[in-house]
Amino acid sequence: MTATLRERAYSVSTVASPSFELRVLPRAAASDSGPRYCLALYQHMPRTGDSADAPLRHVVTLSGAALQVALDQVLEALRRTGQRATVLSPERRDPIALGEEAGVRLGLLFLAIKPLSKVARMEAIAASIRSMPGEEAYYWFSKCARQKGRGSALRALRVLLADE
Repeated sequence: MTATLRERAYSVSTVASPSFELRVLPRAAASDSGPRYCLALYQHMPRTGDSADAPLRHVVTLSGAALQVALDQVLEALRRTGQRATVLSPERRDPIALGEEAGVRLGLLFLAIKPLSKVARMEAIAASIRSMPGEEAYYWFSKCARQKGRGSALRALRVLLADE
């Protein structure tokens, strides 16, 4: 019997061939009590052949209240890839490698909650994405991460998950 996508993605302590990178970007101290950094997610876009030289595509950058809502899932993804929570600091310059499913889930979460202002709605979406089966997360990420039709796919996802 084969392991599910989620089990395979999180069963290793380190990421052998990262599909995504999480970068910590420092930001000026703001009036809110949130983190003094933003998180930017990048995806390796594989070419035919070796994926080591795959170009990076910026997926989304998250900050403020949306980042605070997503932080527990970010920390969970880091723990499952063998990273400590302390890697998230404004002084960090090296990217953090993430496996495919962790990157897909974080990308979907970041894209879905970034433009929202209601924290309760962000939390409802975050909880729904956390409990979403792997195949469904991949489906929605493929719809929401593309350039053409992104807006309508994200609206549909938000309505489905937050019922507003």
